[in-house]
Amino acid sequence: MNSLDQLADQFINYLIVEKGLSKNTVVAYSRDLTLYLEFLRSNNIADIAAADITLVLKHLIELRDAGLGPRSRARHLVTLRGFFRFLVQQKIIDANPAQLVDLPKAGLKLPDVLKVDEVLQLLETPDPSKPLGVRDAAMLELLYAAGLRVSELIRVGMADINLEACFVRVLGKGSKERIVPIGLVAKKKIDAYLTSGRPILLKGRPSPYLFVTRSAMSMTRQGFWKLLRQYALKTGISHRITPHSLRHSFATHLLERGADLRSVQVMLGHVDISTTQIYTHVAQERLKAIHTQYHPRG
Repeated sequence: MNSLDQLADQFINYLIVEKGLSKNTVVAYSRDLTLYLEFLRSNNIADIAAADITLVLKHLIELRDAGLGPRSRARHLVTLRGFFRFLVQQKIIDANPAQLVDLPKAGLKLPDVLKVDEVLQLLETPDPSKPLGVRDAAMLELLYAAGLRVSELIRVGMADINLEACFVRVLGKGSKERIVPIGLVAKKKIDAYLTSGRPILLKGRPSPYLFVTRSAMSMTRQGFWKLLRQYALKTGISHRITPHSLRHSFATHLLERGADLRSVQVMLGHVDISTTQIYTHVAQERLKAIHTQYHPRG
């Protein structure tokens, strides 16, 4: 095993043990890193210290020429930045050659961000006179209020929600736990669901999960996707809405209103702040559009 492979193994082990990243994320990092090491070998580079910014750029150009899209190249660059940052921390190299390389602009595009009025319209669509409507209203509100992933939302247990303090405990990727505030509107809708929705759905049957179906089972990802699609059609919003749309909108709306990036990173459960920085780009683009539309000299 040569030194390049050893360094790669150390980095992957660091991601698993110290960063606690999910299996899928680690696999993606490993795949990107393998491609980069193969590129270095093809250029007769055996010492990682010789991998400068020119080689990083050359590698990204080769990936582009091989048909890799902007978003995939952007993810690949994030992997290299993390790898070199780790090597700097370990004092194996002096500087991060990937840090000064800009992400491909198209790779920063964030899909499915809703306007505030579209989100409000969607959140008010469920029928509050029906138990399922009360449940769905609470689910949608919590998804947006806390910026949850759907997988996190459906796993929220009764013990994870604290309405008195207005927060939810979330088990995210890599089994990382975080505490996220939920706000008064979400508190009100969850309280209504616990009073007039959940007991009717359970019919006396026990369940550790907050959100349940008529069969007293926890909501599934596919079940929630179906519900969201139905409500999106009712709102009349023309563009595509996915469960992740509310998470994207949560982060973007916070930054547009002055929230600091670190706080948004913590609430989203991102290990690396570079993952969160994509939302600052979206917020800036939205502000530019508003300026162009409304400023006399726009």
